[in-house]
Amino acid sequence: MSTGAVIEVDFFNTYMVRRTLASDFKLVSGEDDDVIFYRFSWPAIATGVDIASTTELTAAGNDAIGNPEGEKNWYIEESRIRGGYNSTFTDQGVRAYLDEEYPQQQRRISTLIYSGIYNSRTGINQTNVFSVGDAITRSLDPVHGSIQLTHAEETNLIVFQENRIHRALIDKDTIYTTESGTQTQAGQKVIGQFVPYKGEYGISKNPESFAIYNYRKYFSDKSRNAIMRLSNDGLTEISMYGMRDYFRDELAEISNEQTLNTFTATWVSEGTTGDTLLTVNNIESGYNITAGMYIQSQIQGYVTNIEISGGNTIIYYSNVFSSDLSGTLTFVFPTTGQVKGGFDIHAKNYVLSLQKNSSQASTARESYKTLAFDEEINGWVSFFTYKPVALFSILNKFYTIGKGSASINSSQFYQQYFDTPGLNERGVFYNSRSPSNVTFIFNPQPDVMKNFNTISYEGSNGWEVVSYISGFTGQDVNPDGTSSYVQNNDKILSIKSYNEGLYTDINTGQPFRAGFDRKENRYVANLVNNSTPTADEIIFGNKMSGIKGYFATVKIETDETTQLGGPKELWSSATNFVTSSY
Repeated sequence: MSTGAVIEVDFFNTYMVRRTLASDFKLVSGEDDDVIFYRFSWPAIATGVDIASTTELTAAGNDAIGNPEGEKNWYIEESRIRGGYNSTFTDQGVRAYLDEEYPQQQRRISTLIYSGIYNSRTGINQTNVFSVGDAITRSLDPVHGSIQLTHAEETNLIVFQENRIHRALIDKDTIYTTESGTQTQAGQKVIGQFVPYKGEYGISKNPESFAIYNYRKYFSDKSRNAIMRLSNDGLTEISMYGMRDYFRDELAEISNEQTLNTFTATWVSEGTTGDTLLTVNNIESGYNITAGMYIQSQIQGYVTNIEISGGNTIIYYSNVFSSDLSGTLTFVFPTTGQVKGGFDIHAKNYVLSLQKNSSQASTARESYKTLAFDEEINGWVSFFTYKPVALFSILNKFYTIGKGSASINSSQFYQQYFDTPGLNERGVFYNSRSPSNVTFIFNPQPDVMKNFNTISYEGSNGWEVVSYISGFTGQDVNPDGTSSYVQNNDKILSIKSYNEGLYTDINTGQPFRAGFDRKENRYVANLVNNSTPTADEIIFGNKMSGIKGYFATVKIETDETTQLGGPKELWSSATNFVTSSY
């Protein structure tokens, strides 16, 4: 003999029939917390009141003080509209859920759950149905960390954990044959078996680094100091293509720990008494006020909404004023280091932005590094000066969202590679112009000490040499007499572009060029050493020419005058040198 268990269930499709006594009470007098209500006979509601014949109640109005009937508000769950005997009856059906006395929340970091389906033919939508009677969960090994991202690709679901990547079959199973082949067939489960990709790689805790183009998935694995590509040939560590040391150092400095950062703004005005409203301007450069930020000053509240009006920012917040506002207000917000990724459909590049916490960087430029990977050359091709909030491609255009300039306190939706007809806007990001530059190394005959005498390039007019520096010679005793050591190398000040270096001799009136000159369809210039003389150097005359060293690092940059914002091309560069010694 078995005994059945009684389980309380709550049904859907029911109505709450209620009676409230709030309408039975009339406010007679009272201010603030000293409110007096009076009750009238049920069911009639008097339009006038005789204070002498009424019963005094509390401000709550629910419990009748001195009321012998003790009438209170009540609620009844009813399946009939308005609870009438002959009222329309709603079928309770078979849908019910368990009424647990102590419901407990479970956080399963490595588990997937799926709902019912949407049938486009019948219009039945069950995407909000999670049947507890069915096995609708699939779990991965939690030793590989939490699930950070899922990506649907045809009939496969790619699951990114912190330390592993799997491919899950959807509505199908794989059968492994004796000939070491595989076959697929219709499966009994929505999410089939998980097949791991070869390689102990994951996406760490940076799902924002994910980008996809043409069956190629790009992402970062901060835990392994790697930038990854997932394609038909499996996992490939693309950070190994000439940038292994760079990403090892940069990714190690990005912290996933949340830190609090602050910035300031100037109080302009406040709303009327009791309003949760104020106006500010002069927001600290590089920051935006957004919902959720904490106002640390006299308000002690959270920003709920903002409006921009006449160059000022109007802020709505969660608390009333505690005192009159003035001066500088401090805003607090939490941040973490992030690795933002997106695919540039225009240039066919994977663009990656490594962004540190504000507290981790000493300067704004050091707080982020944005660079691009090109599949055509299988290498990293460029750095960018902008710091994106988001990156994405729509149709054949590449867009980024970034912070505005100091005068524009808002995020800007920006189309890359857009050139307004009649205007040269190359090098302009979010209304801020930056010059383009290329850094390269001259290293012919690596085992020979050389004197570099000249530099030349083939390309457009408008390039200037910012720096030309030889390699270090090794540590020597500091000539200032201290016990410290110094590294010596040769360098120049700069070489002006073809246009900027033009000047007129005051005696002859003839034009001369102090920087690049043009010879045989190339731009050429001499190298004038500007280094401090070191010990054992022999100097003839009052000038030093040439750069001494095994190799030289050169940085060439667009100038600020020659067709500003227009196209600049650089095809090749060369140097002339003589042998110093073997």
